Amino acid sequence: MFTFDQPRLRNWINNEFVDLVSSSSTTQYITVTSPYNGKVIGQVPVSTAADVEQAVAAASAAFPAWSSRTIKDRAAILIRFHSLLTKHADQLADMVVLEHGKNKAEALASVLKGQETVEYALSLPQVVQGKVLEVSRGITCADARVPLGVVASVVPFNFPVMVPMWTLPIAIAMGNTMILKPSEKVPFTMTKVVELLKEAGLPDGVVNLVNGTADAVNALVDHPDVKAVTFVGTSHIAEMVAQRCHRLNKRVLALGGAKNHMISAPDCNIEMTSTDVVNSYSGCSGQRCMAATVLLTIGHQQELVDKIVAKSEALKAGSRAGEVGPVIDQASVDKITRYINEAEASGARILVDGRPWTAEHQEGFWVGPTVILHTNKADHALHDEIFGPVLSILAVDSAEEALAIENANPYGNAACIYTSSGATADYFIKRFSAGMCGVNIGVAVPREPFSFGGWNKSRFGNHCDITGDGGVEFFSMRRKVTTKWVPQENASWMS
Repeated sequence: MFTFDQPRLRNWINNEFVDLVSSSSTTQYITVTSPYNGKVIGQVPVSTAADVEQAVAAASAAFPAWSSRTIKDRAAILIRFHSLLTKHADQLADMVVLEHGKNKAEALASVLKGQETVEYALSLPQVVQGKVLEVSRGITCADARVPLGVVASVVPFNFPVMVPMWTLPIAIAMGNTMILKPSEKVPFTMTKVVELLKEAGLPDGVVNLVNGTADAVNALVDHPDVKAVTFVGTSHIAEMVAQRCHRLNKRVLALGGAKNHMISAPDCNIEMTSTDVVNSYSGCSGQRCMAATVLLTIGHQQELVDKIVAKSEALKAGSRAGEVGPVIDQASVDKITRYINEAEASGARILVDGRPWTAEHQEGFWVGPTVILHTNKADHALHDEIFGPVLSILAVDSAEEALAIENANPYGNAACIYTSSGATADYFIKRFSAGMCGVNIGVAVPREPFSFGGWNKSRFGNHCDITGDGGVEFFSMRRKVTTKWVPQENASWMS
């Protein structure tokens, strides 16, 4: 199995690895394990406010020179970075497999999806051109986008490369400098990525990486020289981060959790729908905020349910394409199992039971694909984000009842309608309370230039999305300039 060259990580500041400011025999480290077998693969340091201060100082020092470069110049470095990501994609995917637990195909796809945001950033010299207009006789107005300064990006464990790429390429292409705080559960892959940025020619201090836990996040949020913060994680923490930034009058975009609903109309294509539903809830072991984990069938659709059960039962554990990998840690196993147990105790039928996988795999953190048929609308598994390969099915009597359940969900990340009717699709899409909607697509992730972001309690802070055009808006300010050179006769106060 792939192993890491540097099992004890260090922070990355000014294009080099550095020890913690207070490095000593008492320095705290967190053990990192592979979800596949539970074995230790390395250690990650717990940074303090002093380490954050060091990173902010480096990013602040780099900002004047970096922001003064043309956007074409900055994009040229990202072109080289894109080439290096392509060259090392297989290695990065192996790192994701080992530290996160994705199967190899999912890991490689996540690297390539991250590349799409890099590719979008390469287009920014054309996309973000300012406007110039003669607004009255002899007077022109123009606008241009201006970088914010030092920005921070706090990312989760579930996509070690893809989610950091949601912010990093756009932020630095727009002229900002960045401090990245990866998840302490999956800190290794981005350590390789920052080395590739240096190889691409990124100047010292433009991108810095600080490892750690909540203390590092709080220090980044509170630092007066950090002008904006992005966060991806649970809704509870996302809301706390947003509120903390708001109290400091700091720009913030904090993406939280989800409980995404799929609705199957009676006219849905059963073969396509069953395949898509299974892929949606079990892909990446259900550890993604776009996983659709509730299926509402309009009426009793036994043939569809039988197909979903058969395809779920056929899934195997492993790291090859089409197989289901482990979940991130034992705490996740315990949480997922608890929801299954509670649903069963309340009278739900467990049509496919993934709990035996835990005992069958003596090493690692395993829960298999699970399909629950509910009769009690109050079951917690129908409402809470489980973040595992668990599908809840509930039959409803009408489209209106299905929409009422979806709309009552406090989140608003994604929703999907399965149907063969354009009119039915249009009816549901216009009534879903979700920012990203699918028609016959259970993981309705927008692709650049369309941006990623939900509604309601799936997103907090400045009302931008995190990728595509939303990312440009978040990571820049508009400077408007009104100009007159020649005095006009009969001028009013507007001229």
